Amino acid sequence: MSAPLRVLVCDDQALIRTGFATIIDAQPDLEVVGECADGQAAVDLAGRLNPDVVVMDVRMPVLDGIQATRLIAGAGVARPVKVLVVTTFNLDEYVYEALRAGASGFLLKDAPTAQLLNGIRTVATGSALLAPEVTRQLVGRYAARIRPPGSSDPESALTPRELEVLRLIANGLSNGEIAATLVISQETVKTYVSRILAKLGLRDRVQAVVHAYRSGLVT
Repeated sequence: MSAPLRVLVCDDQALIRTGFATIIDAQPDLEVVGECADGQAAVDLAGRLNPDVVVMDVRMPVLDGIQATRLIAGAGVARPVKVLVVTTFNLDEYVYEALRAGASGFLLKDAPTAQLLNGIRTVATGSALLAPEVTRQLVGRYAARIRPPGSSDPESALTPRELEVLRLIANGLSNGEIAATLVISQETVKTYVSRILAKLGLRDRVQAVVHAYRSGLVT
């Protein structure tokens, strides 16, 4: 039997932090190795405890979750750790910035327990997780607002079919849904996704969604 996934829980609200830890620790394949109430403590503990996943709040004292995510999972970090942002919908602008900072996904704090547990397992495997019910509103609204002039154009790097797949990813479709839409196999979809990430220099599906909105491919 493989060792349990090691999870660090970071939230400044003690009740939420304790609740998450209790739920996670009750799973045979998950283990809470630490808890903290601010972003700086999350950075320190992530470096010392080497968790597989950090469950991260956004608004916290000392260092917020966005800056903490950048230091834990961002570009140039020697040993990046997967970060799952769990927040409330009214913090969507902050979550968008957290995704840019290197988070592997996000969920809402009122998501069902099963979604939280699945989210931890999903990001731990290297996959990305976006709460499907808010992906389009969250990323689309703020990517359009802060899209920089002259942002990179994915059309210059991707084939027409790859662009089609990227649009579907940005609209929140899973590999299975993309396969059904395009009438191709899921293995073929995985190949397209890998090519898209490689060509655009992106780490995962989360970054692909952000890139699609920031470049204007999806509005």
